[in-house]
Amino acid sequence: MTLEKHLSKSPNDLSIRIRNLHFQFDANRARGRRWWHGGDPVATAFFNALSATFPDGEKFFMDSVREYRHLTSEPLRSQIKDFVGQEAVHSREHREFNALAADAGYDIARLEARTLRVIALGRRNAKIRQLAATCALEHFTAILAHSLLEAGSTDLAGAPEEAKRMWSWHAMEELEHKAVAFDTLIVATRDWSSPRRYLLRTATMVASTLLFFWTIGANMASLYREDRINTPATWWRTAKYLMAKPGVLRRCFRPYLQYYRPGFHPWDHDDRALLALTEAKYGLAAA
Repeated sequence: MTLEKHLSKSPNDLSIRIRNLHFQFDANRARGRRWWHGGDPVATAFFNALSATFPDGEKFFMDSVREYRHLTSEPLRSQIKDFVGQEAVHSREHREFNALAADAGYDIARLEARTLRVIALGRRNAKIRQLAATCALEHFTAILAHSLLEAGSTDLAGAPEEAKRMWSWHAMEELEHKAVAFDTLIVATRDWSSPRRYLLRTATMVASTLLFFWTIGANMASLYREDRINTPATWWRTAKYLMAKPGVLRRCFRPYLQYYRPGFHPWDHDDRALLALTEAKYGLAAA
């Protein structure tokens, strides 16, 4: 597939907007609730474990994409700028969210340190492999985002309203910029053969998948130990939460596999209607 055909898959009318939002968690903080997600320790641990990876993970994404911005032309060059702007705000707001979990008594610094160690391993790789890892992890965040926002999803049902709005905003923006890193990789490897590029992105996805699940699992185990519930019963409940009901990972399985299809592009699945619905639901259009 030619460079032009790859890049043309991103919608021409796509708007990647930097919404400089500041979420107010003071009311939730005052409650002093450790298990903020509907009193559910598993749901709370899952979202806390994810959030702990975001501030430094987002910085890794920004750095890897910026490395190749000089090779791009419009509209991708402007999309990279907006991608970086969105990710910077995500990082800031998740630091605030993580502070809320720390206020509840969790050792979030330990989880963030674990994330930094994993990222340090990634930074040892060649720059193009770092970009490929960003593509893989951006696919993770995009399919998780779709799962959170799709009709009938109950993944955020137990969350306080401001937390629900924050996670929905983050998910929406992940869908908006889901192809920026991928399109940047296509440009950066424009002189590569298709099989060579395919091998890079799929092999990197395998490695990224293993590291992602190890990190989230280790983070959840740390949180469970602090709550003194790191038991087989809790992990059985975790498996049911992730794979049965609400089944956020189960619902992500097929979209995840699409990444291994030759010729894949993130916008093969058009999320523009879902983006519009989310904007309207949470009043984000004018943000």
